[in-house]
Amino acid sequence: MKLLTLNFLTCAIKTCKSSPASFPLHPRDAELEVVEADLNLAFLKNILPRLMWDELRVIASELGLPALPETPPSKADLSIPSPTAPAPATTLQLDPEAIDAPENPPVVESDVEEETPSQTAVDLHRILLETCITEGKLVCGNCGHEYAVKEGVANFLLPGHLV
Repeated sequence: MKLLTLNFLTCAIKTCKSSPASFPLHPRDAELEVVEADLNLAFLKNILPRLMWDELRVIASELGLPALPETPPSKADLSIPSPTAPAPATTLQLDPEAIDAPENPPVVESDVEEETPSQTAVDLHRILLETCITEGKLVCGNCGHEYAVKEGVANFLLPGHLV
């Protein structure tokens, strides 16, 4: 279960729905695993505005992960501009022989260079997408109900008396 998931989970018990203490669920006795993944800078930039930053900082500190800054980074902080990068442009180069042959589409080449991720992006990627809870519990801050996490999957099924 990736730590990013905890940013979207709340207690499933009906009485906790209206309590702000039911979010985030707090990991306890958690075994962490880091699963390497390719860094997707576009994904990080798009998910950044959706993150509950203060809650993410609480979860990271509870798990003993490196401290996150008090304010979330901006999208611009996630990439390092290349000092010699040309302005983004797409050029269309046509093969003269391809004009007469409709089955051969024109070749499009892009001069856009890939952005280089900053250290902030690498750290955020590591925490959100590579760090996983494999075993442990998620505890509601309001009612104290514990949701078991086994083999990386949280069990949110409630007993009948809590539904």
